Amino acid sequence: MRLNKYIAQAGAASRRKADELIASGHVRVAGKTTTVLGFDVSEGERVEIDGKEIRPAGKKIYLILNKPKGYITTTSDEKNRPTVMELVADVDDRVYPVGRLDGPTTGLLIMTNDGDFAQRLTHPKHELLKTYRARVNGVLSREKLAKLRNGVDIGGYVTAPARVDMIKEGARSAIVEIRISEGKNRQIRKMFSAVGCKVAELERVAVGDVRLGQLKEGHWRKMTHREIDALLL
Repeated sequence: MRLNKYIAQAGAASRRKADELIASGHVRVAGKTTTVLGFDVSEGERVEIDGKEIRPAGKKIYLILNKPKGYITTTSDEKNRPTVMELVADVDDRVYPVGRLDGPTTGLLIMTNDGDFAQRLTHPKHELLKTYRARVNGVLSREKLAKLRNGVDIGGYVTAPARVDMIKEGARSAIVEIRISEGKNRQIRKMFSAVGCKVAELERVAVGDVRLGQLKEGHWRKMTHREIDALLL
């Protein structure tokens, strides 16, 4: 089995992240560090990440977590900040986050131990839509909304067209729902900044047709078969 697939099936990382771990020398097979991305693992060989043995997961797990503000979307943090892993500590098997939400952003985060599922959800070619609810400070005129919908320059990169709906409009603030298929670092915050507005609060409310619903912050639930299938279509 290819090493990156082995790591993904062990629930340690997505295949893309596994390749990064391999290339940077974090992975050992049969006691030897390998940086070969196409390396094949033979049956019975011991595989370690940073000295910790991993093994392919048995039962596949798919969760939705309502991430609170201040939690980092990684499996560990060198600055000892709280991570989303602490919120799923009561899950029987190890899972990891699919994609990322930055620290201040709340809302829907999918977590799994299925590397192939995670790979599909994060690969750009699938253009999976993600829906956010944002409270924005500043005047959000029709012209600015048009720019956001058509694409804006966020620093050397012009965003793809987005769906932006006004939910509530105030004199110098607004609540909007925005739907994008991209996932650049802090993209939505940068998009609003590009039109002279600042995001005060940001929540992801849906991934594809899977919605957060009434799940409380800091809590998780299992995904339904219908939700899993909907993301694989």
